[in-house]
Amino acid sequence: MTDQEIFEKIEELQDKGIALCLATLIETSGSTPRQAGAKMIICADGTLYGTVGGGCGESQVKSAALRCLLTTQKPETVEVSLLDDLGTKGGDVCGGKMLLFVEPLI
Repeated sequence: MTDQEIFEKIEELQDKGIALCLATLIETSGSTPRQAGAKMIICADGTLYGTVGGGCGESQVKSAALRCLLTTQKPETVEVSLLDDLGTKGGDVCGGKMLLFVEPLI
């Protein structure tokens, strides 16, 4: 999704009263599936729009977003390592790291 599509979707979801988080990739090092600026919307029911890279890394971001929405209601940064040997079994290792800002939009 383009940034414009992401922000239009945020407006649509907010108009429907749906609590959501916006995850923005703010920094990368090494090889990563997406570059800084990539965005993903995570809704309270777990629905995703956009992507920050997929796989187990994206699952970490989704978990952090749900924690922000349902528990802390505060933004946080999430570091995702794509160096983990466990990911090699699923083919998810890119060899880099990503830092994301996850902010609840309630």
